[in-house]
Amino acid sequence: MIVFAELNKKIQERKLKGTERSLSSFEGMIDFMSNDFLGLAQNDDPVSGRSASTGSRLMTGNSKLLERTESEIASFFNSECGLLFNSGYLANLALFSCIPDRNSLVYYDKEIHASVRDGLKMSDCKSIGFKHNDPEDLKRLIKKERDSDKNKLILVAVEALYSMSGEIAPLESIIEVCEEFRAYLIVDEAHSAGVYGSQGRGLVDELNLSTRVAIRLITFGKAYGAHGAIVLSNHVLRHYLINFGRPLIYTTSISEKEALRILSALQKAGDSALREALANNIFLFRSLIQEETVSDRNSPIQVLRGPVKELKVKARALSENNIAAKLILEPTVPKEKECIRLVIHSFNSEQEIKKMLSILEK
Repeated sequence: MIVFAELNKKIQERKLKGTERSLSSFEGMIDFMSNDFLGLAQNDDPVSGRSASTGSRLMTGNSKLLERTESEIASFFNSECGLLFNSGYLANLALFSCIPDRNSLVYYDKEIHASVRDGLKMSDCKSIGFKHNDPEDLKRLIKKERDSDKNKLILVAVEALYSMSGEIAPLESIIEVCEEFRAYLIVDEAHSAGVYGSQGRGLVDELNLSTRVAIRLITFGKAYGAHGAIVLSNHVLRHYLINFGRPLIYTTSISEKEALRILSALQKAGDSALREALANNIFLFRSLIQEETVSDRNSPIQVLRGPVKELKVKARALSENNIAAKLILEPTVPKEKECIRLVIHSFNSEQEIKKMLSILEK
């Protein structure tokens, strides 16, 4: 892919200057380097790993255990390799602040997560939003650009499952547009990983698009009940982020213990019984609800929209009946897209779902 050739060119330029960054491990050495001033991060247990990091990945936060675990996580998602971050927010900041430059153009879904928008603000690139889940609008915009510049690097950013609407992206149609106009697709699977695909590998996996998507982002603070995120791609991108990704370079590394927790969570989420229970609860909710919802029928995120005054009454009624559900107002969502955001879980009982619906539909 041309995008990775361009990134590799920048890495080679840094090599020639003698300023290339790389990860190193200082295990077994006398420590006059880490930020573990009081020694509280010390843990020699090779099974459970260190419970805290002592610096950034470029300083003392790296380890053989961390790299091995990172490799296993990438392998699980059928990716050449990956790079772990402390959160999906930081991963998106890194991706969108350092990959596109002033000669690049990024098209993003207008309902993309704030972390992508914040990353783009840190970049020198031009970025344009396209209508939510609208491949035709994306095609119109890209065609216009390609007619005037046939060589510009174009990236497209979408989420697989949108967290404030529960809508699934039409990834197959979007990837067709990208391939027609030589654009590269970045898919944020923050809310879809663990729910869709073989053993919960995500929507990209479920649709067999892994080899056609340039970059995937998986976060572990949703379905996996852990923390952190991984950027999945190839060795060129991994090396590039190590050299140019400021949110990785200048922050304390994810700990070994958390990385191992992620690996354990992947194995647990692979239990088909959990995903089947979730699917059954989503089906029950959708079969009983009387109100209109824009959310996908198979999404664990279901939203109810309406006049703000009515939404506030319903949200208050849910809270008074000991049911936790979030009222989402602007500026988190655009005006007239205010909603009550309901998240269905594998562990919710039939009685709980029916109780919640009875309160909403009074």
